[in-house]
Amino acid sequence: MLSYRHAFHAGNHADVLKHFVLVQLLEYFNQKDKPYWYIDTHAGAGCYSLDEAFARKNAEFEDGVGRLLGRKDVPKELKSYLKLVRDLNESGKLRLYPGSPCCAAPLLREEDRMRLFELHPADRRLLQKTFDEAGSKAIVLEQDGFTGINAFLPPPTRRALVLIDPPYEIKTDYRTVLAALKECLRRFATGTYVVWYPKLHSMQSRELPDKLKRLPITSWLHVSLDVRKPSDDGFGMHGSGLFVINPPWTLPATLKKVMPYLVSVLGLDDGATFTLEAEMP
Repeated sequence: MLSYRHAFHAGNHADVLKHFVLVQLLEYFNQKDKPYWYIDTHAGAGCYSLDEAFARKNAEFEDGVGRLLGRKDVPKELKSYLKLVRDLNESGKLRLYPGSPCCAAPLLREEDRMRLFELHPADRRLLQKTFDEAGSKAIVLEQDGFTGINAFLPPPTRRALVLIDPPYEIKTDYRTVLAALKECLRRFATGTYVVWYPKLHSMQSRELPDKLKRLPITSWLHVSLDVRKPSDDGFGMHGSGLFVINPPWTLPATLKKVMPYLVSVLGLDDGATFTLEAEMP
């Protein structure tokens, strides 16, 4: 259950999509003065060394964020996300990659708060070390984020961005995501929730977006990025997706512009494509 280490995948195509959209959402939240909370149910280690064995094993970042850095034709909407990566790598060489908490932290303001859940002991220790000096602004909890999140909903400010991105190593994660979201929406229906999922051959992966659409919600957006054709043997992740509940009205237009660019830069074969659909009042 605790075998997953995101360091193997740091900076890959799925991270590019997830963290680019996360930055877009946080920048939208920052347009209002009222404080908000950022809650991450599976926070990981926070920041990842791309020089270490975990990341070097498959070097997935080389076909992910590594393909974007240094390009001259990057859409302006991607630049804030790429700046976060560059700011971690002052030498100019890509050696560190910011996980979701370290993408969020530089964008949070003085009155905003982070609550970060991580069950893996080694990753939790690394995450705690990263945020040791943050005080009450960022609290790291060694708890199951699926259930621990309930203690913070609704947040005192009545504004929150919640990221739910389990590894889906166990098949029950798909059901647990749906159950957790039902409870989150019961407690705090107006929050913005982001669900990440891998695009796999499995039926659970393929059915998840439609099941999410059937939740008691009126505003949602679904975006996915395939970087290659599904493999003949049915193994491996050929893409990933995000399902956003209560998205900002600006997000569909941003993604409509950026997703074709990501397909062209990150695509590995002629199976590269994207999906974008939304229902907004």
